[in-house]
Amino acid sequence: MKKGIHPDNYRPVVFKDMSNEDVFITRSTINARETIEIDGVTYPLVKVEISNTSHPFYTGKSKLVDTAGRVDKFMNRYGNRNKK
Repeated sequence: MKKGIHPDNYRPVVFKDMSNEDVFITRSTINARETIEIDGVTYPLVKVEISNTSHPFYTGKSKLVDTAGRVDKFMNRYGNRNKK
C-alpha cells in the first residue's frame, strides 16, 4: 500500500439511526457537531436516516422511510384518482 494517503485521526464515533433510534460505535474521521454520552464516555455523534438495522434489504421488511413528506404529497396529488 502507498504510504501517507490514509488519515491518521481515526477515533471512536457514535452513529445513530434516526428511524429506529439504534446506535453503534465505530472508528471514523468524520466531523461531528453533536456529542452523546454512552456508559460514561462522551463520543462525537453522527445522525443517519437509515442503517443496516432499518434498511429493508437487511431486515427483510418493507418499511417506508419518508423524511420530507414526499409520500404524502404524492398521495394527495395522485392517490385518490380511482376513488370517485
